[in-house]
Amino acid sequence: MKPGNIKWQTNTITKTDRQLLNGHKSCVLWFTGLSGSGKSTLANEVEKQLYAANIRTYILDGDNVRHGLNNNLGFSPEDRKENVRRISEVCKLFVDAGLFVLSAFISPYKEDRDSARHLFNESEFIEVFVKCDLDICEARDVKGMYKKARAGEIKEFTGISAPYEAPVKPELVIETDKQTIEDSVQQIISYLKQNHYIA
Repeated sequence: MKPGNIKWQTNTITKTDRQLLNGHKSCVLWFTGLSGSGKSTLANEVEKQLYAANIRTYILDGDNVRHGLNNNLGFSPEDRKENVRRISEVCKLFVDAGLFVLSAFISPYKEDRDSARHLFNESEFIEVFVKCDLDICEARDVKGMYKKARAGEIKEFTGISAPYEAPVKPELVIETDKQTIEDSVQQIISYLKQNHYIA
């Protein structure tokens, strides 16, 4: 079937209806940063706080998604681009469903993150730069990925043999090499409250 023969189906129940049912807005918290910077840990702790406040949430984690939806992708620039594109579309579905989706992916290229942002209304995309010194990320690396990358066993590893383009104007910068996990979570929750995402 050619794309020209595919038509968008308009549903009766809208995103606004789902948000009203849930009692809160929906958005994506897009956690980006080096491997070992603390994206997944932070996303999980933020989700616990939101869940306790009766906010409907879901986490999309980079490693988990590569076990299923993106298990046919490698780590070339082209595959990384496609990885982020697919995740962006899934995030859009979750936001349309009225949920908070916490997306924890390295997503190293600014262009790809900008493309993700353009899928959403202005207030629906919150870029969270999980900033951490490379040396600290390496020291935290329980899986030994950095060691393998430095030994040449892993090709195109972000921060070693592939670039990471830091966000220019993220909504939030969390410095996990300087802040405690409690302070980091509180910074995000405070942002959500101040900007009326949650009460």
